[in-house]
Amino acid sequence: MVEEVNVLVVGEGGREFAIARKLQESPRVKQVYCAPGNVGMPAVGVQPVGIAETDFAGLIRFAKEHQVTWTFVGPEDCLVDGIVDDFRAAGLLAFGPTARAAQLEGSKDYALNFMNNYGVPTARHASYRDQASAIANVDQFGFPVVIKENGLAGGKGVVIAPDKETAVQTIKEMFDRGQARLVLEECLTGPEYSMFVLLSDDQYRILPMAQDHKRAFDGDRGSNTGGMGAYSPLPQLSAADRQAMIDQVVEPTVHGLVAGNYHYHGILYIGLIMTSAGPKVIEYNVRLGDPETQVILPRLKTDLFELVDAALHDQPLPAVAVNPAACLGVVLASKGYPTNPLHGQPLGRLPQAAGIDLDYANVTGSLDNLRGNGGRLLMVLAQADNLQAAHDRVYNYLANLDEPDCFYRHDIGAKAGLN
Repeated sequence: MVEEVNVLVVGEGGREFAIARKLQESPRVKQVYCAPGNVGMPAVGVQPVGIAETDFAGLIRFAKEHQVTWTFVGPEDCLVDGIVDDFRAAGLLAFGPTARAAQLEGSKDYALNFMNNYGVPTARHASYRDQASAIANVDQFGFPVVIKENGLAGGKGVVIAPDKETAVQTIKEMFDRGQARLVLEECLTGPEYSMFVLLSDDQYRILPMAQDHKRAFDGDRGSNTGGMGAYSPLPQLSAADRQAMIDQVVEPTVHGLVAGNYHYHGILYIGLIMTSAGPKVIEYNVRLGDPETQVILPRLKTDLFELVDAALHDQPLPAVAVNPAACLGVVLASKGYPTNPLHGQPLGRLPQAAGIDLDYANVTGSLDNLRGNGGRLLMVLAQADNLQAAHDRVYNYLANLDEPDCFYRHDIGAKAGLN
């Protein structure tokens, strides 16, 4: 008889909803707790816990009191702030990088230095600590130029400035907001892809790949967001290009983590762009992405609990088996997102539909009487034999929703040839 265990997921958004649901499906798991979780999670058997994700002492206390076998950390700010270090100091297992390793996301400059040190291809770049030097050197990168806040920005701290006037204005605004350092980069061109690597020191497994849609509006217009939709698999990505990403990016990255004694046990997201000169890294994140998690985990046939458990115990990692079915998801967001999202709009009880899953994120109230809580409220997902069929299911569902205080993109999957 298989021993069933309790696990804890830290976070409250759509990413944590998808992680918790996947873990709850494992025959090894008795109960998934999610702190703080959200009101939609009981619909998939996950128990929300009223502890803030920033309350590390409270989370540790809960894990001990409820015999939690290990904890899966979702949000990047918790990782950068050292939640894994605190859990380890308390004698508990937590899946995610230490605070030192989390600097690969916490600081763009740190990540770029890591890439330079270990031969990971990326854009030509430089870091600046003051307005004057950044403005004086902006011309050398050509236009458009990529301007990045150095620290965490929830996926929104990047501006692609089309000309010098916009670039200078952006640099001034970022420093005026209190940024201590900015990164300027050449603007790379080519299709972008999301690769998620599950690491256990020198072992790694690559999860299903996805493509995210960052801009708020159709046609990649509007502000950068945390992500407005995603899909998997990627029919436009050739096997040769995927292998080039592994050989030229993943392998030197893993080598660097081992050589640098990072003892990385967690997920590393690699944002990739396939340029005419080969794959290059746009950025590292030290956790699963949102909204990509919602479309890659349904395609993962391998038990996520078994993968994480093996990684945390330094056991051989199981092979990753992938469901051939396609998955596509579209985010329903509050009007005004990302700059000034509406809060509190009534959503009611969202209808159920065959072949449709709802991953809840920023919602309050109850499943019978939901209200929006700002930002990205939920994701509408479908799995099907092919991407077009999944796409059609999702958009047919959305077309029948009456949510005037919300919006969504109508072109998720267009780069895969969907219409």
